[in-house]
Amino acid sequence: MPVQSRQAYPFGDLLALARQSWLGAMAARLADLGYHEYRRTDAAATRLLLRGPVSVGRLGITLGVTRQAARKVADALQQRGYVTTSRDPQDSRQVNVALTEAGEEYARAVVAVIAELNTEVAARADPADLAAADAVLRLALFDDSARRRADRLPRP
Repeated sequence: MPVQSRQAYPFGDLLALARQSWLGAMAARLADLGYHEYRRTDAAATRLLLRGPVSVGRLGITLGVTRQAARKVADALQQRGYVTTSRDPQDSRQVNVALTEAGEEYARAVVAVIAELNTEVAARADPADLAAADAVLRLALFDDSARRRADRLPRP
């Protein structure tokens, strides 16, 4: 009898679908709150900026993108009225990004929607399943930087 090959579980496909669904839920819920132009970089960028102004370079490091890409994120937020940019008084080569009042409201809405989604997922999952999902997601982190960042996140 020939041995049948087993295909690996399509974890990456399911993870991609879950991420796409999460982003869709984020966009829909923020639109319900009056924020119709949610972009996937908004959550990380606005949550960082809630802590205070940062340089474009620091924004890029946090987002895991180049300075050029971080500048595009800042520009997009600025076009929507959520941030201002200014030259650093100590180093004119450095551009700082800060939330506007509207940006702070948007960031708080983003944080609230993320908390709402997290609560809903936790309520639908058995605690043991949630712990197992957490363990598997941590195993799916292939680089040291991502693993270090995940180590700062609480476990279920």
